[in-house]
Amino acid sequence: MAFIITEPCEGVCDTSCVNVCPVDCIHPTKEEWPAKGYEEGKLENKMLYINPEECIDCGACEPACPVQAIFPEDEVPEKWESYIKKNYEYYGL
Repeated sequence: MAFIITEPCEGVCDTSCVNVCPVDCIHPTKEEWPAKGYEEGKLENKMLYINPEECIDCGACEPACPVQAIFPEDEVPEKWESYIKKNYEYYGL
């Protein structure tokens, strides 16, 4: 089971979760933003994603998120369940 980033991350992309992830499975990082078309201050509907094949389920990202957007996959609130598919699709899964 992986962790999933949901709607509250959209337009925020704080990256605190990226900084605490021991396996670097959260993308895009700030270094990757130019390639993804992100600009600091102009994030709009952009967000971060957790690679479900690399996530080790350590949970370090969840308390680091300032907008409480990260949940274990089986605990994603019903209103944000569509983000499970979005997360997998980001990684081509």
